Amino acid sequence: MGTLKVLNGAICACTACPRLVDYRQTIARDKRKQFRDWTYWGRPVPGFGDPQARLYVLGLAPAAHGGNRTGRVFTGDRSGDWLYEALHRYGFANQASSTHRADGLSLTDCYIGATVRCAPPDNKPLPDEFEQCSRFLQEEVHLLKHHRVVIALGKIGFDHYLKTCRSQGCNIPAPIPKFGHGVMYLLPWGVTLLGSYHPSQQNTFTGKLTRPMFHAVFWKAKKSLEGR
Repeated sequence: MGTLKVLNGAICACTACPRLVDYRQTIARDKRKQFRDWTYWGRPVPGFGDPQARLYVLGLAPAAHGGNRTGRVFTGDRSGDWLYEALHRYGFANQASSTHRADGLSLTDCYIGATVRCAPPDNKPLPDEFEQCSRFLQEEVHLLKHHRVVIALGKIGFDHYLKTCRSQGCNIPAPIPKFGHGVMYLLPWGVTLLGSYHPSQQNTFTGKLTRPMFHAVFWKAKKSLEGR
């Protein structure tokens, strides 16, 4: 596709998965009461950040009333509150929160993507939906030529990053790296892969993921980049 701008245009125009198209459009039409004055994005959500980024953050999919509402990944939901606060703390974002696409947020040396670009019902994409979206992830990874550290938010992002790299001819270590919170692998092609529990309310409200745990992952990423 050539550039991230072209890729993101293709992402925004995609209608490949009927179930996801129907769901994202229904959510955009019906809205949540607190957002009734919003014009929802209601389309696939592209990646966001610095095209020269050395840090790549990979999530699962847009939230129904987050990215699907605002049109920017991790923007306007609780998960985004955690993510942008951590990125700001370690110098990757110019502000600690993000509520809409025109709020002035910018990222430095960081790019954020997702394995699936449409909000899925119950936050659970189907296998064929992952497969349809894999071409976008492959192209995004290919175009982010300077990325040296990846933070995978959740097991799905972790596994799909490795799957993508395998499809691009990279030799995956044996045994295959296993996801866990705080795990850190230096991969043969020179990228450091870090795992983190996803900052979903399911994890943060239950205490499975705490802010110190989350910050520790970004501290590791920062230190890894400082050594390069």
